[in-house]
Formats: sequence, C-alpha cells, structure tokens
Amino acid sequence: MKLSICVVNTDGREHLLACLAAIEESSEHELLVLDNASADGSVEALRALGRSDLRLIALERREGKAANDSRLLREARGEYALLLNEDSELHPGAAAALVRALDDDPGAGAVGAQLVSNEGEPVPCAWRLPGVGPALAVALGVQKLAVTQSRGTRRREVGWCQSSALLVRRAAAEEVAFLDSDFFVYSDETDFCKRLRDAGWRILFEPAAVATHHNQLSSDRSAEKRRLVEFHRNRDLYMRKHHSTGARLVTRVLWVVAYLERAVLRADAGRMLRHARHELTGGRGEGIREAAEARNRREESA
Repeated sequence: MKLSICVVNTDGREHLLACLAAIEESSEHELLVLDNASADGSVEALRALGRSDLRLIALERREGKAANDSRLLREARGEYALLLNEDSELHPGAAAALVRALDDDPGAGAVGAQLVSNEGEPVPCAWRLPGVGPALAVALGVQKLAVTQSRGTRRREVGWCQSSALLVRRAAAEEVAFLDSDFFVYSDETDFCKRLRDAGWRILFEPAAVATHHNQLSSDRSAEKRRLVEFHRNRDLYMRKHHSTGARLVTRVLWVVAYLERAVLRADAGRMLRHARHELTGGRGEGIREAAEARNRREESA
C-alpha cells in the first residue's frame, strides 16, 4: 500500500468530521484515526460514519501528540503516512502532491503542506531549525526573511515543517525510532525533523499541497496558560537535546528580548510578556501534560 492517512483527535469532534469529509473514501489508501481519550462523543460519531476505509484506535488514557503520531506510524501499513491533526482539512489534490514530492525525491524523509487560515491566507508552517542564528534573526525583526521558509510557489528543502499536515516516509521514521514522546506537544515535529536530517534525510515543503488549519488550540483561551508552559518547556527540551548549554542560554535571552520588543510594538502586550516570562524560566509550571495526567488519574479512580 502506498498511503496511510493518519489522524489524531483530542476532543475535536466537529473539526474531525470536517477533516474526514475532506478525505475521499478510497480503496487506494487506508485511513487510521487515533482518538486520544476524547470525552465529546468523537468515537461514537466516528462509528456512526460507517466508513469501510476507516480503522479506529480508541485510547482510554490520554497521551501526548508525539506518542499519538508514533503509534499511528507503527500501525500504518503504507509506504508513506500522512500525519494530520483533526483540525486540518486537505484541499483537493493535496495528498497526491505530497506523495508526488516523496516519489520524486527518494532522499526526502518528510514533506509538509502549505497551511492556510480559515480565511484562506497562507500561514507560516516551515522554518529553519532552532538555534542561536534563528533566535537572533527573530530578535532583530527579520524572522520572515531569515527563518520562515514556507514561502514561494516551488518545492524546496527546509529545516522543519509543522506536523498538522506532514507526509512521512515510514522507513525513515522507523530508522530514527519515530517521534520522541518526551515532547508531549510542541517541538515534537521539530525534533523529529532534526533527527531525520541528522540521519541523512531531507525535509521538504510543498506549496502545491494545501490544507486549511483551523488551529483549534489557539482559540481555547481558557487553556492558554497551560499551552504557554508546554510550548516553552518543550522548546527548552529541544535546545537541551540538540545544543550546548551556552547556545541554549543565549537563545533563551534572544527570545526574551524578542518577546519584550513585541510587547512594546503589538496590541497583545500582556500575552507577549507572559511568553517572555515562560521563556525565561524554561516553561516551569503546570502544562498540558499535567492536565492530561490529572484527567487520567480521575478516570482511573472513577
């Protein structure tokens, strides 16, 4: 089998149904949906669809995104596995364009799609790998020119792509032992792409493949504090894993400077100051991981 389409869902039933509606039922691919212990009726809604091409993995304990994606990559039977978030909707021809990119380049381990907003505007979704240089570019205000790589109309090699719509060569993923579950969410795909590159694989960005990313996490204001903790904790974990202590500390200072600059220049000053604080502390506090662990304990004791 050439293609496995792999969707992770966590309490996103309506987005999930829209995601699946954009994927035509076909015998030419398999469709795997991992439900991450949702409590919103997602599993029941999936079963009610009656799709013959759908294979459901329903977890009873909530896991992190890296663990979810790794489980799907292990379960998939296709040569390629298309990782999708439940809030991503493929545009017509997107999957075929991604498959074509890996077919054309046997040395590519993964290729990311161009993500667009609800309004259809392209959003950044591929970047240079984190480090002192990219952090300095952000602090100097030249991020779009020096760090963001999801631009133009031609396929190109990049540092890493967002995993909201990422086609992975399963043999390459297996070679690097899939995603690292120490990253609960955020920076998991950055680390994955870094390890693929270190193993000699290329990472591509394919603008001909387009997917709408509804970005449901960003719309949940009640969970913003936990998201910020998790985001900065995992970026710090990435730097600890792949860079020296000196580079990690310099990068942290540069990002704090960048957030303080944004606090002065932008309307969302409060949020930028919170980013600066969490960056300075390396993401200390209660994050999304702790919320999932607490939920699992409640379910087990019920």
